[in-house]
Amino acid sequence: MAKKNTKRKLIGLVSQLTNHRIYTTINTQQRNGLGKLTLKKYDPIARKHATYEETKKNLGRNEVKARKS
Repeated sequence: MAKKNTKRKLIGLVSQLTNHRIYTTINTQQRNGLGKLTLKKYDPIARKHATYEETKKNLGRNEVKARKS
């Protein structure tokens, strides 16, 4: 079982060519104060390498929603 209290944060990376989205984790202690993360990764939709840029992961998957009373 994974630890719940870790220093790793889930981020989304979006391709500049096709808007293909992947998710990965980063260590927030090592990236403290740096700008947005950009990586060159293989885009399976475009079938070539593309620049992926960090975005907010806010898709409502990890957020606890209030119950309706």
